[in-house]
Amino acid sequence: MRKTLRLKIIDICDQKIAKKGNNVGLSFYAFFANKNDNPELLMEVATWWIQIHKLDHFVKAHKIKEMIQTGL
Repeated sequence: MRKTLRLKIIDICDQKIAKKGNNVGLSFYAFFANKNDNPELLMEVATWWIQIHKLDHFVKAHKIKEMIQTGL
């Protein structure tokens, strides 16, 4: 996954955790606007989330952040 996307995911995870606490869950849609204006980027995250890591629809933000930071 490209570095700019990793940084964006970490930033959004931090925002959600700060706002709703460490137990907040996210789907990969949390990293995008409510319109599909960048399908390639959306598919990059979806592939990482669904095909590579086989994550559930909602996953704790702190887990996603940790996975991104460790390079998974």
